[in-house]
Amino acid sequence: MRLYAAVAAGGFRRYATYRVATAAGVFTNTVFGFILAYTYMALWDERPGLGGYDMAEALAYVWIGQALLATCGLMGGGFEDELMERVKTGDIAVDLYRPADLQLWWLSVAVGRSAFQLLGRGVAPMAIGALAFDLALPEHPLTWVAFLVSVALGVVVSFAVWFLVALSAFWLMDGAGVVQVAWLSGTFFSGMLLPLTVFPGALGEVARLLPWASLLQVPADVFLEKRTGWELVGTYTFQAGWAVVLLAAGRVLQAVATRRVVVQGG
Repeated sequence: MRLYAAVAAGGFRRYATYRVATAAGVFTNTVFGFILAYTYMALWDERPGLGGYDMAEALAYVWIGQALLATCGLMGGGFEDELMERVKTGDIAVDLYRPADLQLWWLSVAVGRSAFQLLGRGVAPMAIGALAFDLALPEHPLTWVAFLVSVALGVVVSFAVWFLVALSAFWLMDGAGVVQVAWLSGTFFSGMLLPLTVFPGALGEVARLLPWASLLQVPADVFLEKRTGWELVGTYTFQAGWAVVLLAAGRVLQAVATRRVVVQGG
């Protein structure tokens, strides 16, 4: 485990070196936060209480989304392009022969990256949003802890999804199509555009059961104290369940891909 902790720390330091990119990301998240905030204000003025949120909660949801956009990889996990490129060039063979587990290695990289993105690109837009708008903030200090636990589980689910996307490069000449589908799914079904509680009927029920809900909708509801007490057990179970299922699927694909590399190498 010391190896993977070192990899995670290395991932944190790696992204911390891109200061200009981080500043640009903060600026972009803040601008889009203001655009969405005013859009939500107009919508909630017409439909008060939409999706079970009052105006302050809806505005808080906007800025939580901007804080978690990069942290939970709603539009990309950040590592999949590099991993897919290594598959295309054949460098992945070296990775598979290393005395380290491929999935755990990249999970550690993703954890380090997400930790930096939360601190580097998440805190500042959220703080700016809180200064510019009347946001609903947690009433209980422990809610912050519960929120961070939910975010951590969301990061693992996000990694598991993008790991599967990256491994598709073993069988596809160009994984751009799979990446695009995953990107669109993450944007729509995470609740990035609108809270999933706003989605009508069966669409909303299905959307709230999909893994992408773990990336934004679930952590946001924990932050807004929509899920408290024993409800948190079910919330964490939902996120952890998807993490286990998707990580297991990733290990199966990894095993198949490893056999393919070994056979071709032999």
